[in-house]
Amino acid sequence: MYQNTESQPFIGVNYGQTADNLPPPSATAKLLQSTTIQKVRLYGSDPAIIKALANTGIEIVIGTGDVPGLASDPSFARSWVETNVVPYYPASKITLIDVGNEATTFGDRNFMLQLLPAMKNVQSALEAASLGGKIKVSTVHTMSILSQSDPPSAGVFAADHADILKGLLEFNRETGSPFAVNPYPFFAYQSDPRPETLAFCLFQPNPGRVDANSKIKYMNMFDAQVLHLFTWFCLIFMFLFN
Repeated sequence: MYQNTESQPFIGVNYGQTADNLPPPSATAKLLQSTTIQKVRLYGSDPAIIKALANTGIEIVIGTGDVPGLASDPSFARSWVETNVVPYYPASKITLIDVGNEATTFGDRNFMLQLLPAMKNVQSALEAASLGGKIKVSTVHTMSILSQSDPPSAGVFAADHADILKGLLEFNRETGSPFAVNPYPFFAYQSDPRPETLAFCLFQPNPGRVDANSKIKYMNMFDAQVLHLFTWFCLIFMFLFN
């Protein structure tokens, strides 16, 4: 899920490759074209998949590896863009580069501090390739950037990530790139494995859950997670930049 000021509803999927007996990228591309799926997120930058999605109109999010390398060496970032983006764009509709994935889960503050320099170097590399206004750069967060998330109205960003998050949000604002997050309703069920919780997580009929503070009734876990996260994203954005 990602959010920016120009966002519109869409259906997208993650293209994972940690499995066996996967269909070839060409077959997957045909399958995607037969659906209403508009965006695909890759966890890396597999050239076979990127090429298979060429001329399909499907927007592609690609991921980078070696965040420390991208952060410390602008020439490495330029080489990465020249290798993983330039040969395929615009036939392959790459729209977003994800630098790192859920870095806050690693508990490595030094690694998290390298996210922003890496993103800036990738952004500069895109601009050098005349793609700066066409492809955005961001990072994908985990829900652990919230120290509290239940009930939704009590959600609050973790204090130990505040300075890092501020820099990343400044980058998002300056470049117009999206704030991206991975919500996982499954983990809510894992910690509360009641039948009604499973229905709430799977968008099945259920009585819903009312936030006692806001009086908002949520009918599924996805809405409860994403809407309160977006609310707090807006609040912290206003607090930091107004």
